Amino acid sequence: MTAANVHLERRDHIAIVTLDRPDRQNTMNAAMWTALEETVIALEEDLPYVVVFTGAGEAAFCAGMDVNPDNPQIEAVMDGVFNNKKQPVENLISRLRGVVDRLIALPVPIIAAINGNAYGGGAELVVRCDLRVMDPHAKISFSEVRLGLMPDWGGGVALTRLVGPGLAGELILTGRSMGAERAYEAGLVNRISSPGNACAEALLMAQGIAANGPLAVRSALEVIRRTPDLSYAQALDLEYEKAVDLITAGECVHGITAFMSRKKPEFPEL
Repeated sequence: MTAANVHLERRDHIAIVTLDRPDRQNTMNAAMWTALEETVIALEEDLPYVVVFTGAGEAAFCAGMDVNPDNPQIEAVMDGVFNNKKQPVENLISRLRGVVDRLIALPVPIIAAINGNAYGGGAELVVRCDLRVMDPHAKISFSEVRLGLMPDWGGGVALTRLVGPGLAGELILTGRSMGAERAYEAGLVNRISSPGNACAEALLMAQGIAANGPLAVRSALEVIRRTPDLSYAQALDLEYEKAVDLITAGECVHGITAFMSRKKPEFPEL
């Protein structure tokens, strides 16, 4: 599936979503937002076990919003900027957040393969994913404040939950960039790939996940995602409920039987 510089490729139970506009550092314009939304709809209708989200080329994962005048979204929002009207701004942010929220709501792990620099909204996309593999030469920068803006794709909240308010405040309020080593040390990314291999190594991670019980992965992922919104007791209750439902569903029979027979498990497809 290919449309407006957003590509969807499927490899067995793994989906690869690629932002393909390297001449503009994979920045997002109106056509790409529509294409990304269509891609998410296609994924909802035929869920993979894992999604790998990346950018084309080696220079950029995504440099955020395309703020050039030829992007009709920018032209539309300027009316609100120059005439102090909230509605055009609300319309734009709601549109962008709606697409990102829908992507991140897919009930399967989403791995960001950070093949190049992730600036502004691109950095927000990175931290809203579940897992992150980063090229050693890539940089992450929440650069919005340099343009008189702030994160508005949900990335400010996601970053704060990921690394805490101190480091999140430093990154967002200064707009400075962070390299792969520092990002790994801070817990912002899970792995640093070898040069040029962020997507390949993210795929290896995805294959490892996809080989496990798909219902088990989705159930555990739901607990992981929802825990920050719950009290400790509520999170424990949720884990209990999901574990009971999972065991009752019987997927574990295939895993335990294979383990006892020293064979590779073959789980039923969802």
